[in-house]
Amino acid sequence: MAKAKTYYFCQECGYQSSSWLGRCPECGKFGTFAEEVVKSTPSQPLRHSATQSLSSPKRIQDVTYSETRRIPTHCSEFDRVLGGGIVPGSLLLLGGEPGIGKSTLLLQTALAIHDRKLLYVSGEESEQQIKMRADRLSQSTSVETQPAASPELYVVSETVTQRIFEHIEAVQPDLLIVDSIQTISTEDIDSPAGSVSQIRQCTTEFQHYAKTTGVPVLLIGHITKDGTLAGPKVMEHIVDAVLQFEGDRNYGYRILRALKNRFGSTAEIGIFEMQGSGLREVPNPSEFLLSQRDETLSGAAVAATLEGARPMFIEVQSLVSSAVYGTPQRNANGFDMRRLSMLLAVLEKRCGFKLGAKDVFLNIAGGLRVNDPAIDLAVACAILSSNVDISISPRICFAAELGLSGEVRPVARVEQRVAEADRLGFEKIFISKYNLRELDTKRYHLEIIAVSVIEEAFRALFA
Repeated sequence: MAKAKTYYFCQECGYQSSSWLGRCPECGKFGTFAEEVVKSTPSQPLRHSATQSLSSPKRIQDVTYSETRRIPTHCSEFDRVLGGGIVPGSLLLLGGEPGIGKSTLLLQTALAIHDRKLLYVSGEESEQQIKMRADRLSQSTSVETQPAASPELYVVSETVTQRIFEHIEAVQPDLLIVDSIQTISTEDIDSPAGSVSQIRQCTTEFQHYAKTTGVPVLLIGHITKDGTLAGPKVMEHIVDAVLQFEGDRNYGYRILRALKNRFGSTAEIGIFEMQGSGLREVPNPSEFLLSQRDETLSGAAVAATLEGARPMFIEVQSLVSSAVYGTPQRNANGFDMRRLSMLLAVLEKRCGFKLGAKDVFLNIAGGLRVNDPAIDLAVACAILSSNVDISISPRICFAAELGLSGEVRPVARVEQRVAEADRLGFEKIFISKYNLRELDTKRYHLEIIAVSVIEEAFRALFA
């Protein structure tokens, strides 16, 4: 029997120490070391049938390769984020909050792949629970959204890697899904499942399996309270792609984005809507994010923003009222509070609007959180619209950044924003005059209003 030894692991970065330390010398965090018991002589990892030849250094001119055919997921939004499909032999990690829809997304993807043999390993649910969810996903009336269950999908409830690889040898799948990596453990380590050493060892074993057999592996991972993936950071370096599934559970929208992708761009996002029958793809997210209201009200403006490489139009809502409790309140949902304070200072200093004694509330419709500086002009116009109680036409949108001196600064990829606004039927778009040199205004049907300072935009709107 192997002798056990006690080590201390940093819960943030996975740094290993033989004694407890108050501060991690690797990541600098305090109070993150936890005691774990590890076998001093771990058993050998599972050997796979794929043959491996000894490698030797080669000149880069002598290296040849063939274009790898990806495995389509039959979900255009998922394929967009992956870069065209799943690369054979890749290791993918999908993270997200509890209940956001991670298991639903991967099970729905597994049901859509008919020409492959898949193995779904669950450490959280039984086979009966997985079957109940699969039946619910297959009862949708839309064939494109929820295809019928694939007969080549095998499910098993297991938490030990040694037993999992025995099932893999028996099934010989073309794609493996593990839900979730925090519930999987190996007999080589005596620490409990979810510990730093267990997560690191299990991820390494799945990486070894994927690289030696060419079978792609999709892992589901939990996240911590601050929104980061649970486990050591070394896990994110081991995998080939890190996908983040996020959204507000009070709303039906979900965004899938790539934080890391060795086989594609990290600028793409996929947008889904959570329904009772599963996740539905949203090819045109602007129609969901823009409120359908018959009358025009003050305090609302439409911003042309970019999520990754995709243009999206969101509604910025603002409410400005007199402070009745003494100290003025400032509150923002979906927008950086410090940037809101900066914009209020610009409006008061450069434009002469007295907002220091008023409450200002800001909200991004749809429950999204936006970091694109191109919505600055829309935020400023929404605040002033509520302040003077004059509505802005919903057929007008904005795409510009504001500087501290009140100048309207240019934004990146303005031609994509203008083209999308033209396609959606907007009548006017406000941009910086420095973006005009990048545009051929004759190509678009909407009116492009170029301004250099914020006062010009206000005169054009509230003259």
